[in-house]
Amino acid sequence: MENELTQLETRIEQLIALYGKLKSENVELHARVVRVEAENRALADKLKRAADRFEAVLDKLPEA
Repeated sequence: MENELTQLETRIEQLIALYGKLKSENVELHARVVRVEAENRALADKLKRAADRFEAVLDKLPEA
């Protein structure tokens, strides 16, 4: 009985440690998602501006 309780205690400690690790990893991943989404928006805006400039250049070209 004592051995079983010791094993259970050890397993609970391992689960608590794993929970803490996964929680920390989740926080880091969430922060990374926020950064990547911001970068994605910035790149989409940059692409839109480049497409607009390209379209303006095409509009200035004489038609053949």
